[in-house]
Amino acid sequence: MGYANILVALDLSEDAPDRVSLAAGLARRFEAILTGAAAQTVPVPILVRDLCEAADDVEQNATRVRGILQRARDVFEHSAGSELRTIWHAGFADPLTHLVEQASTADLVVVSRQGPDDPDPGPLGVSPGPVLMQAGRPVLIVPPRIVHLKAARIVLAWKDGPEARRAMSAALPFFRAADQVLVATRGEDVRVGNAEDLAVHLARHGVSATAHHLHAAGSDADAIMRFALEQDADLVVMGAYGHSRLREWIFGGVTRDVLDRAPICSLMCH
Repeated sequence: MGYANILVALDLSEDAPDRVSLAAGLARRFEAILTGAAAQTVPVPILVRDLCEAADDVEQNATRVRGILQRARDVFEHSAGSELRTIWHAGFADPLTHLVEQASTADLVVVSRQGPDDPDPGPLGVSPGPVLMQAGRPVLIVPPRIVHLKAARIVLAWKDGPEARRAMSAALPFFRAADQVLVATRGEDVRVGNAEDLAVHLARHGVSATAHHLHAAGSDADAIMRFALEQDADLVVMGAYGHSRLREWIFGGVTRDVLDRAPICSLMCH
């Protein structure tokens, strides 16, 4: 299994070129097509006097949106570089709905982190949480100012469940190309030997993996990210929204913490 089509979300934020450059680097590594997607709805006319004026307003609004989408396409084509197969999909639609539709033929979706202190993506932006919930594909969340993902050392943050199992399977192309995969578990309820079992399973796929049980203080998200940074990893793989998404957004949770402030790339599955 590999990645044949990598889909990257486009907007006009200051970090969009970096995100496309990172996705393009992955497309070259995995010999995949790189698909860019952007969309915006055309504003509905208001306070018009007749149908002719309404039609004129619609056309003017559509022209403005076309200009915005063209700017996003220019960012995509310039940042993707040459010698790469690319596809561009733009539309007059809700950005999230459009991206989810394009994800049906993608193997990996690349979006930006959108924490409270991150750049405003503008009207083309999509939030990674809803993408995770709706796309049905592995989602790579990229923090600002990261232009390359080496993924030589990867942390697999493991808490057994369907989300984590899907994430592990989805990340196999990364795992096989990595120098080391560190299977990290935490908590007293983690079954003894579970991380070791996973390391053995990954070894059957040609992956160099080791097991680690984290005892650091603080939240699970803090422990995972601290461990990843200590190990010089630049990618964390994990399941997303093991609890209900509503519960996580009200009370907090690992997924929410990672989406808001993870300093390195995270590959997640719901």
